[in-house]
Amino acid sequence: MPGTETSPMLLFFTAETSGPARRMESLLAHLARKERSRLRVSRIDVADNHALAEKLGVTEVPTLVLIKDRRPVDRLEGRVSAPQIERMLEPHLAETAAAA
Repeated sequence: MPGTETSPMLLFFTAETSGPARRMESLLAHLARKERSRLRVSRIDVADNHALAEKLGVTEVPTLVLIKDRRPVDRLEGRVSAPQIERMLEPHLAETAAAA
């Protein structure tokens, strides 16, 4: 049924005490604005959401987990650059655009 699929979601696992995660905040905010029609970005504090972090196997902060069709399909761990994130997202967002 058209229109029932949801956009992929990028979970940004972070922590108050993580310098690398804090340095990625503006990058993720920019990405959320840029791709708002094709991607949802959600910031997850591991201290507040320990169960979710554990369920997804997050052992390092920052970690980005891409969720599509309710399943994790890709991830990046540690501080990463915009081009690295875009390379991870590209095949998944291209599929979303083609399906729309």
